[in-house]
Amino acid sequence: MRTQVVIVGGGPSGLLLGQLLHRKGIETIILERKTRDYVLGRIRAGILETGLVDMMREAGVSDRMDKECFIHHGTCISYENEMFDINFQELIGQNVIVYGQTEVTRDLYDARDACGGRTLFEVEDVEIRDAETDSPHVTFTIDGSAKRIDCDFVAGCDGFHGVSRKTIPDTVRKDYEKVFPFGWLGVLSETPPVHDELVYANSARGFALCSMRNEHLSRYYVQCDLDDDVFEWSDDRFWDELKRRLPESVADKLVTGPSIEKSIAPLRSFVCEPMRWGRLFLCGDAAHIVPPTGAKGLNTAASDVHYLFKGLVQYYQDNDTNGIDRYSERALARIWKAERFSWATTNMLHRFPDQSEFDLKMQRAEIESLHYNETAQKWFAQNYVGLPY
Repeated sequence: MRTQVVIVGGGPSGLLLGQLLHRKGIETIILERKTRDYVLGRIRAGILETGLVDMMREAGVSDRMDKECFIHHGTCISYENEMFDINFQELIGQNVIVYGQTEVTRDLYDARDACGGRTLFEVEDVEIRDAETDSPHVTFTIDGSAKRIDCDFVAGCDGFHGVSRKTIPDTVRKDYEKVFPFGWLGVLSETPPVHDELVYANSARGFALCSMRNEHLSRYYVQCDLDDDVFEWSDDRFWDELKRRLPESVADKLVTGPSIEKSIAPLRSFVCEPMRWGRLFLCGDAAHIVPPTGAKGLNTAASDVHYLFKGLVQYYQDNDTNGIDRYSERALARIWKAERFSWATTNMLHRFPDQSEFDLKMQRAEIESLHYNETAQKWFAQNYVGLPY
């Protein structure tokens, strides 16, 4: 087989890149290790920055998003029994939307089907070869048969555990990582959201988050130990713990019900440099991970897609390599700022096992500074809605 760009990974970042390139007449083949149903079954985040929303519109896949999304003009932060609102619209004139990552992925798959784009599922033994040359190719097996695709470029959108990052030699690649000493226990329930906006809660018992997918589907989280067993968390135990971490005014309105999904996710910050090796480009989780506190996971992947898409279009339409040559530099400059915001927000809202009384006082002062300082709120709002590309 032959194509212009091979995209390794059939999640939202790979699909978005493929759709954007298709609309510019650039051919792609997407390789996905899992089945389509498996990819669509993943429960992921649902906060979309303005930049990602704009790209969905540019890709021609925004109709359902624009009709069904929830516009959020701000968010709420609580500490003990106090709560305050950070109004993005009033502070900086922007907002975010709530639209589940699963729905983003579904819309992108539907668009790829409609345009006849090639997506190969359940591929195994993927190897990216000769990426450091002008003639890269990708080999893999599917249905027991060995296959090869020759291409101009490879986009590695295959996540933290994929082959793309590992293809870059250890002598070239440098990884930066911070692992947090706790996880998030998340529950999905068919219940109305407890609040119109997301609520981020700092309490003596640990962090909690009240989020949503739609008016009948809520997503809640509580900070937990990394070695906790999800099966030891009954629904009753979870709801009781969540209520204890929320202000009374919120806890009293909480509607509980059976969980339809429950899982524990570890928290880490991770960045790989560089994000390009020859004709291989890393996108999204293949290159970086953020703790979910700042709602940046899918959104940082989208910013990578933006820079790579623009660079590839520049290459094919103008025979100009500046965009792809500077891809890693431009993407990383924004990634580290998103990493900083997620790291700072995580440190502000969670309880750490080694915190001293001094540390707790400083954490409280940090939250109160955000509560009463408009400049601090503007900085928070600018980062939450997404820094410009």
